Amino acid sequence: MTAATHFLPDTATLTGRSLRHITRSPDTLITTVITPIAMMLLFVFVFGGAIDTGATTDSYVNYLLPGILLMTIASGIAYTAYRLFTDLQTGIFERFQSMPIARSSVLWAHVLTSLVANLVSVVVVIGVAFAMGFRTSAGVLDWLAVFGMLMLFTLALTWLAVIPGLTAKTIDGASGFSYPLIFLPFISSAFVPTDSMPGPVQWFAENQPVTPIVNSIRALFAEQPVGNDIWIALAWCVGILVVAYGFAMATYRRKIA
Repeated sequence: MTAATHFLPDTATLTGRSLRHITRSPDTLITTVITPIAMMLLFVFVFGGAIDTGATTDSYVNYLLPGILLMTIASGIAYTAYRLFTDLQTGIFERFQSMPIARSSVLWAHVLTSLVANLVSVVVVIGVAFAMGFRTSAGVLDWLAVFGMLMLFTLALTWLAVIPGLTAKTIDGASGFSYPLIFLPFISSAFVPTDSMPGPVQWFAENQPVTPIVNSIRALFAEQPVGNDIWIALAWCVGILVVAYGFAMATYRRKIA
C-alpha cells in the first residue's frame, strides 16, 4: 500500500482518537465558548444601549454576533496547538512514526478535530445569541455561506495553530499565540463601525482580515448584498491558509526528519 492509499483511513482513525479525547474532557468545549458568550452578554446587556451602530431597527446582538463567532474560533484553535504540543511531549509522535501510516495524517487528524470542535462551539454560541434576541431573515443558502466562511476561517487559523504546536517550548507558548487573534475583532467592525475610529486605527481596522469577514457574515444574516467584502474575506482566508499550511508542513518535516 502506498502512503497516499494509507492517508484517508489513517486520518479517519487518528481523527477518531482526537475526537474521543474531546468527548472525555468536555471542559475543553465549555472553556472555548465561555469567553465569547461572556463577551456577548457584557456588550449586549451592559454596553449595547450606549453603542451607536447606525442601525435603526436591528438589535445590537445582530450587529455583534459575527465578531463573537470569530472570537469563538480563535479561542478554539488554541486547543489544537495545545493538543499537538502534548502529543509531542508524551512521545506519541515517535510511536506513530514507527508505524506504517501516512505521515501527514497525524497533522490532518488534529486539523479535522479542530473543525468539528469549533463547529460545535459556533452552534452553541449561535443558540445563545438566539436566546438573547438574535434574529435573521437568512435563507438556507445564506446560512450555508456563513458556515462555509466560518469553516474556511477555522481551517486557516488551525493550520496557523499547528506551527506553535510543533515549535513551542512550553504549553503556555503553544496556546498563548491565540490571544492576539482573540482580541483582533476589537480593532475591526465587529463591535462598532470603523468610521467612528481615529484615522490610523480606522485604517488598520479596515485593512485587516476580521473586518471583511464580519461584514460579509453580517450582510448574509441580513440578506443584504455582500459587495466586495466577501471576495476580500475569501482572499484573506485562502492566503492565510496557503502560507500557514506551507510553514506548518515544512516545520513538521523538519521535526520528524
